[in-house]
Amino acid sequence: MPRQALLLITALVLALHWFVLGGMPLGGTDEGSSERLAFHTRMVTPPQPESEPQVTPTPKPSSAPAPKPNPKPRPKPIVPPPATVAPQEPAPEPKPVETAPAPEESVPTDASEQVAQAPAAPAIAASTPAEPASAASAPASPPAATASAPSNPDDELSAGVDIRPPGAAGAKPSTEPPPIHLPASTTLKYAVHGEVKKMAYNVNGQLSWRNDGTSYEARQEVSAFLLGTRSQTSTGKITANGLAPARFGDIGRREVAAHFDFDNKIVTFSANTNRNAISAGAQDRVSVLIQLGAMLAAAPDRYPPGTQISFTTVGPRNADRWTFTVGETETIDLPAGPMRAVRLQKLPRHDRDLRADLWLGTDKQYLPVRLRLTQSNGDFAELALK
Repeated sequence: MPRQALLLITALVLALHWFVLGGMPLGGTDEGSSERLAFHTRMVTPPQPESEPQVTPTPKPSSAPAPKPNPKPRPKPIVPPPATVAPQEPAPEPKPVETAPAPEESVPTDASEQVAQAPAAPAIAASTPAEPASAASAPASPPAATASAPSNPDDELSAGVDIRPPGAAGAKPSTEPPPIHLPASTTLKYAVHGEVKKMAYNVNGQLSWRNDGTSYEARQEVSAFLLGTRSQTSTGKITANGLAPARFGDIGRREVAAHFDFDNKIVTFSANTNRNAISAGAQDRVSVLIQLGAMLAAAPDRYPPGTQISFTTVGPRNADRWTFTVGETETIDLPAGPMRAVRLQKLPRHDRDLRADLWLGTDKQYLPVRLRLTQSNGDFAELALK
């Protein structure tokens, strides 16, 4: 390109740039016109940090205030002394009344207990069952009647032999000592059967009676194979009124005994510290069978059916009042053969007492030829002469 043309183009370009730049204000905007912002910067002040909560210090527990002193008691009013009275002699302290313990329960705890009890006198002591009365089975044959309970046990136990004729319920019983005819020494053997807790059994029993005219020994014994032997023994004196026991012993798993003291009119027991009042005529659970027979043997016409005979009867742990009602004389079948016998019945005095049916053989010196014991739960034991 020629030099002259290049200079011309350069001059034109410079002129054009000057024209464009010359028309713009130096401040970038006209005066009075609104200012247009292309970018605006604002300073934002950050918020101040939150102040931490001030923890109020827990004040120390103040010590409890001292208790106020108890006010001084008011002075008691002065009471004038009472008039002088002559001192009276103190009344003597009454002697403590010995209460008869509750009648022993005679419910056996196992078959050996029931077997051992079979030929013994009614209500021989046995262990009291652990089950409540409601758990016991109902009796198979409940007694037809129940003898009335004593109103004062001590008065009854200290009574002698009472004989009440038939039809004299409200009359005062006779306490005159009855005539006695004791049997000669002998030994009777029995076949024993029974049931305990629905389990039947058959064992052997024996009654040994020794009479030397001044003293006696009566021993009842039951023996069973693999179950052992249990015995009850009564020893004492023979008096004009019959038997006067001195000691009654019951040997089972261990021996317990009752000791008679007719001079002081008490009976004591080895099983515990209790004692009971007694009087002349008291018997134990073996001698009572012999004494009953001796009374009927001496005067059978004196005891018609319906006559009631009451004794204080002592067991190994307590004493109770027993009443026997005389029944008819009848012929019964026994392993030893048919035999005439007078039936006597001991009624229970409360719901759990024992019932006893006793037959005294008129041709066997009025000794027991049959005896049936029935427990309140239906268990029973029966012996029969063989």
